[in-house]
Amino acid sequence: MSCSILRLLLAASAIALCAWSDIASAATAKAKIAKVSTAVATLEGVRIQLDWPDAAPQGTLRLQAARIDAPGLGYRFRDVAWQCPLSHAGNRWRCEGPVREGRGTALTLGIDIDDLRTGATLSRGSSRIALDRRSRTPELTRIDLAQVPVAWAQALVAEAWEAGRFGKGTLDGQIAVHAPSNAPLRVSGPLRLTSVAFDTADGLTAGENVSAQVALDATFGTNTSFAIDGALLGGDLLFGNAYLALQRRRIPIELHAMQQGSDGWRLSGLRWDDAGILVAHGSATLGADGTLRALDVRARSDDLAPMRDAYLTGFLGLAGLADLQLRGAADVQLRMDEGTVHDAAFVPHGVAIDDPRGRFDFAGLEGDVRFSRAQRLDSELRWSGGRLHGLAFGAARLPFVSDAGELRLREASDMAMLGGNVAINHLHLRPPADREGLEIRFGLDLDRLDIAQLSQALGWPAFTGELTGHIPEARYAQDRLDFEGGLSVQLFGGTVQVSSLAMERPFGVAPTLSSDIAFEDIDLQSLTGVLGFGEITGKLDGRFDRLRLVDWQPVSFEAAIATDADAARRARVRQRISQRAVQDLSSVSDASFVSSLQSQLIGLFDDFGYRRIGLSCYLDNEVCRMSGLGSAGNGFTIVEGSGLPRLAVVGFNRDVDWPTLLDRLKAASSGDVKPVFE
Repeated sequence: MSCSILRLLLAASAIALCAWSDIASAATAKAKIAKVSTAVATLEGVRIQLDWPDAAPQGTLRLQAARIDAPGLGYRFRDVAWQCPLSHAGNRWRCEGPVREGRGTALTLGIDIDDLRTGATLSRGSSRIALDRRSRTPELTRIDLAQVPVAWAQALVAEAWEAGRFGKGTLDGQIAVHAPSNAPLRVSGPLRLTSVAFDTADGLTAGENVSAQVALDATFGTNTSFAIDGALLGGDLLFGNAYLALQRRRIPIELHAMQQGSDGWRLSGLRWDDAGILVAHGSATLGADGTLRALDVRARSDDLAPMRDAYLTGFLGLAGLADLQLRGAADVQLRMDEGTVHDAAFVPHGVAIDDPRGRFDFAGLEGDVRFSRAQRLDSELRWSGGRLHGLAFGAARLPFVSDAGELRLREASDMAMLGGNVAINHLHLRPPADREGLEIRFGLDLDRLDIAQLSQALGWPAFTGELTGHIPEARYAQDRLDFEGGLSVQLFGGTVQVSSLAMERPFGVAPTLSSDIAFEDIDLQSLTGVLGFGEITGKLDGRFDRLRLVDWQPVSFEAAIATDADAARRARVRQRISQRAVQDLSSVSDASFVSSLQSQLIGLFDDFGYRRIGLSCYLDNEVCRMSGLGSAGNGFTIVEGSGLPRLAVVGFNRDVDWPTLLDRLKAASSGDVKPVFE
């Protein structure tokens, strides 16, 4: 039997009332009715047969209907058959027996009719629907529901939500069905949903173990409308990227919805009261496909700590921030229409944001941030400190103005960082509008940041120096951050220039960084001393072009480094390489000495003069394609010696596994490489 419960009961009752008075006097009587219309349903191809032997206390009633349609409620049945033992006492008729559609599962349908009322029950196991209609109010039918599978209401719900599909769960309640001939059908009364599951074919909307106790008032017709007032009692809900874990909390809700022809739904009087976690009210408009077209909402959380697990896991997980920790309280306001934000406000109260993965932290967020397309507004955001990828920064104040469709800084703002200063000289935030997503543009000045503190925070070797740079413009849009200009770093007596800097998913899953890096006049003695790579004196130049890091690990670049004899000469620095550095360089680059004689003599000297040192690596697919100063037979020269004894180091393995190369570098810097002499 299909889930069209209410319509079948009313239609069957109408048929019985129309036919029994004509056939009850015969032992066997038959009737064919082409069409029976009620306020709720229309029956076609109806056949009724009554077998009642003489002097028998009861007869057998058989009813068949080729079609039963209730188009206003979405119910349509074919080949419905019902058979029951019919009894008669005075003006009262009773009959109860199995009813089924086609070869479907049978239910038990029972009727109890007299001149004043029509009663009917439909049941299967512990599930039961009881109907009662009085002759003095024929347009009103009362229905009691007890453990009724929610799937039985599928067709009724489809009139308001065509894409929805119901699975497990039950309904209990008392429903009044008003079916006047000159007005839309109205269904109202208290309902209780227990452990309901539903979803849509696209998987964007779903519910699991949802329980609720509500008062329903729905009108079905050209413009269907319904009102719900009650409380959710637990469960899990999914709406697009929004995942709500209600657990067993009681959450009072209120909703008024009206269908706007074929254009969708207008939701007004929205109220959500998850005490202490999230309280919200407002209105919304949904398209015919269920997509959000407009939203006007105000919300407050007195405790942000449980907000992540209760409401934000879907959004945070999409951004790679599933384990983000929140504290404090906040007020939020948002008004948007067709993807355009018209008004927004964020008011934090002692908010702390902590990313356990160390990408960013903020402490002591206060103030407010307000945006409006219709008027000019001033606001201000403050924090007491925080960290960005492990780098601590100090307190800051951001004075904002909302004007001309964007939020921007009224004046430059700066904060202490790494012993220096970071200044935000401009910031422009454009909320989503005209089918374009969020866009942020800003400019930064970095003044004398301490490289030693930076190295310690990032776990690098103990580099020293200062970082100074000017980024005239950076743009964030579509989860990508692009920088104009560049950074200049004073490091080991030389200069490092960073350009073409860009980041994808800077705070998401597997952030990607790309850049070009050039350095010149690096003091090799200071560099090798920090790296624990023996000792080399001289000056070093080099480049890392098309550098690409995924989750902060190099995956591709084109690198070349070489000593600069002219720079060394100008600085009056001798070009020498220690025995330890020769061994480390050879082990890292998988190189050999040019002759066995060198192997025998190297142990006799502490250091050697060199003319040039050069090495390059083209990294792709975890393989480093290596070369050096030039060809040397089947290999390539890495160290070209000078003076006596003349040293030459030649590499022969041009393709080196990148993880293996990293292991060799780590071993060399820790002193695990031991000289081996032949």
